[in-house]
Amino acid sequence: MTEKVALIVGAGDAIGSAIVRKFAQRGLTVCAARRNGDKLVSLVEDLAAAGHKAHAFSCDARKEEAIVDLFARIERDIGEVDVVVFNIGANVPLGILETDTRKFYKIWEMACFAGFLTGREAARYMTKRGRGTILFTGATASVRGSAGFAAFASAKHGLRALAQSMARELGPQNIHVAHVIIDAAVDTEWIRQNFPGFDDLKAKEGVVVPDDLAENYVMLYDQPRNAWTFELDVRPWVERW
Repeated sequence: MTEKVALIVGAGDAIGSAIVRKFAQRGLTVCAARRNGDKLVSLVEDLAAAGHKAHAFSCDARKEEAIVDLFARIERDIGEVDVVVFNIGANVPLGILETDTRKFYKIWEMACFAGFLTGREAARYMTKRGRGTILFTGATASVRGSAGFAAFASAKHGLRALAQSMARELGPQNIHVAHVIIDAAVDTEWIRQNFPGFDDLKAKEGVVVPDDLAENYVMLYDQPRNAWTFELDVRPWVERW
């Protein structure tokens, strides 16, 4: 039987790696991709030791040829990509006067354009098979542009619009497209070091735990097509809307 593959583009140390682990536990062969693929070695080794099938790739998702090659290699050498998660962030705080053209464009490339490349390439394979799931990670900035985040908010708004359009186009072709809004702080190294009152907030379960968050992605993958979710808001019980 052909292996069913979960491809996570943007398999960082927190959310991305947690999603990789959850899909491996779900029984899929997992392919984790990030710009510096060597940082995935320990994750892949741990999964292999637990009896899971896992592969690591270096890929700059802003580069069309890199994304095209990534999908081609996986489809040729590993199995059919059945679910794709686009999880690249680029959450960079920049005041509008400090946002030069280069910075704005780079943030857009990472958080929006790379999502387009990943989603389009996934659709090329999935439409041929008549099935598949494409999941995009959003943020508070997907729906609300905060002060000091003009570049990031514009990119995340764009990613959400891309996901909406793809969902309407690909849904009738049996391809589930969903967008996950993470409207809260996530337990990452950066948040632990920079978020005031982090310890107290985590103690009362006011910070998103990556492993718990990742379960939502598997849930979306497993949804029956008569009850698909397009957009899922995730936030702790204490988070303000």
